[in-house]
Amino acid sequence: QVQLVESGGGLVQAGGSLRLSCVASGLTFSSYAMAWFRQAPGKEREFVAVIYWSGGSRIYADSVKGRFTISRDNAKNTLDLQMTSLKPEDTAVYYCAAGRVFGQKISQYAYWGQGTQVTVSS
Repeated sequence: QVQLVESGGGLVQAGGSLRLSCVASGLTFSSYAMAWFRQAPGKEREFVAVIYWSGGSRIYADSVKGRFTISRDNAKNTLDLQMTSLKPEDTAVYYCAAGRVFGQKISQYAYWGQGTQVTVSS
């Protein structure tokens, strides 16, 4: 059974930082592209960042470029998202996802975590 478990969310002031983590089990971790998505209240789930199977390539949403860094450790089956210079508009539930395609669409990811809440106050 595949499980993805996120952690690290919380409440921070604008301009602050948070580091999110995702621990995966039940899958061959290195065979999957790993991504972060987020969903704010009243809005659709949106792409944040994705990292290639080996960790060599990354894609970021325009809204987070230069502020967020995605990374993975295939030896530990973990995925991280280092978030800096946080803005109120970053407030959302953040989800870890695993997929066979190095893409940016929700439909390309088969496995999802339960999410972790990030709240950025002004």
